[in-house]
Amino acid sequence: MEDEPHRCFSFLPTFLPLHILIYTPNPVLPEHNRTKSAAVFFHILTMIISRFLRRGISTSTSPTRRRSWWDHVTPALKDPINAVTDAFLADPCPYKINLGVGAYRDDEGKPVVLQCVREAEGKIGGTNFLESTSTAISSKLVEESAKLIYGEDSDVIKEKRFAGIPALSGTGACRIFAEFQKRFYPDSTIYFPDPTWSNHRNIWGDAHVPGRTFHYYHPDSKGLNFVALMDDVKNAPDGSFFLLHPCAHNPTGVDPTDEQWREISSLFKVKNHFPFFDVAYQGFASGDVERDAQAIRIFLEDGHSIGCAQSFAKNLGLYGHRVGCLSNLTRIDCFSILCNDKIQAVAIKSQLKQISNTMYGSPPIHGISLVSKILSNPDIKALWLKEVKVMATRIQRMRATLREALERLRSPLNWQHITNQVGMFCFSGLTRAEVDQLAKEFHIYMTHDGRISMAGVTTKNVDYVARAIHEVTASDRDTKILHNIGAYKVNTDICSTSLGTNKTRARGMNLAL
Repeated sequence: MEDEPHRCFSFLPTFLPLHILIYTPNPVLPEHNRTKSAAVFFHILTMIISRFLRRGISTSTSPTRRRSWWDHVTPALKDPINAVTDAFLADPCPYKINLGVGAYRDDEGKPVVLQCVREAEGKIGGTNFLESTSTAISSKLVEESAKLIYGEDSDVIKEKRFAGIPALSGTGACRIFAEFQKRFYPDSTIYFPDPTWSNHRNIWGDAHVPGRTFHYYHPDSKGLNFVALMDDVKNAPDGSFFLLHPCAHNPTGVDPTDEQWREISSLFKVKNHFPFFDVAYQGFASGDVERDAQAIRIFLEDGHSIGCAQSFAKNLGLYGHRVGCLSNLTRIDCFSILCNDKIQAVAIKSQLKQISNTMYGSPPIHGISLVSKILSNPDIKALWLKEVKVMATRIQRMRATLREALERLRSPLNWQHITNQVGMFCFSGLTRAEVDQLAKEFHIYMTHDGRISMAGVTTKNVDYVARAIHEVTASDRDTKILHNIGAYKVNTDICSTSLGTNKTRARGMNLAL
């Protein structure tokens, strides 16, 4: 009788049973066959058990789901600016207004492609290479960016005392410097102004650099808290790192005066602090890129080492191209760092390139080519400078118009800070509850700290924005504009699905945007 091993385990089902498997040898078989049969049985049994264990099927009496690799991952906190955009896009009302975006919009509320960009596109359109590691183009971007921030006639430029690399816009430049800081000053801290751009803490946090704050904004005056700022700079440990906004501070729009910058620079010198400038809005504060670089040049004149992250996303309308520069001037530029001499510049640049290579290799070549062409071509650069002035002037005009509209409504509040502040943003002073009310009842969206992107205010919507702000901020109910329901005519049916019970309130607003 031939041995038939399958008879020994033919009772096994197609999946692993929950009861204990028992092997029963066939007594009729010779001893050596029974041994062989047992060996085959236990070999196959081992294979079955291994197979089903890999599938996560338990052999216990209470099977449980195998833990996934990513069960412990929870949703990240939403970026406050992205959250505004998400809420805005989800709102079906056709007259909704987004005052959260930090990029320029024209008076129709549309993104703009600058004429200088179109002309640069024409110049580079005939190039016959797509290499993303073109050393010549990258070097040209860094050099022209350094001239823009330090001055064309600066000794730093003439002596090449700066180390810089192209970066993925200002965010990438900041991230590279944060890593550079951690690598060479592993126990250091970075001091941020309070408040600052919401992503600054995330950037340095991901590099494991602890962050602290120093006083900057005064909520009562809605201006600079200069005395407290100087106290914090003085009380910080010697040799600390500070992040500074040289112009058009985000989110407050509050900048120190030239004299205040000189005092800050002098105290930095005494304390041997390192200033890192995040230059995201050069040209938007005054309409003049030279004027908006004044703070950095004050520090340069005082002999500081400087770090500088430059972004061209806003002032060239290249938000989607993510073009920036990091420099260290030994001191910094595109990302750059100012250096003591050319030899140190070479060493620092090699370290910056090594860091960037582990993050993204090199930025896309197209944006770099555009910016390099605009900054290096005298005619195209002159056109760009005029367009920067036009953009800044429109924002300044909207500031004045919004303030005048609020004052015409006899608002009980002082709105002088709207025109005192500069740049892309107005730090309105609106509370979180008032911001929520603007979104819910008037379909106007901004970040919860009350930051208004003035680029989102247009000639067509400024009166509506002013009335909505007045509605949510007037302390005396009798002064609110609800008693003027008949003064403004609006077809609220277009927003009926989103206005809901607020139809009556909206009827008192001019929604004819």
